[in-house]
Amino acid sequence: MKKSRVTITRTAAELAKALGLTPADGAEIALRSELNSKIVEVVQRKGLTHAQVARLARTSRTRVTAIMNRNTKDISTDLLLRVLYSLGYTAKLKFQKAA
Repeated sequence: MKKSRVTITRTAAELAKALGLTPADGAEIALRSELNSKIVEVVQRKGLTHAQVARLARTSRTRVTAIMNRNTKDISTDLLLRVLYSLGYTAKLKFQKAA
């Protein structure tokens, strides 16, 4: 049986590199992770139910539950932004030249 090797990463860029993804993929992972973290933080702080968030964002409770469980594989970045906006927040993008 082949032994698995554990790799610990600290950033989205390191994760992308470890998975053989492009730096652009790493940037997308980082953006989506930050959006997801902010949504979870705001929902918990406001004490909202998944159904309440779903109503506000005009999406299904199932999708909100996936977001809250950080299972966003099938969740678009657009939906993450819409949920965040429905909670009273906007995302501010910062552009800089890639390294």
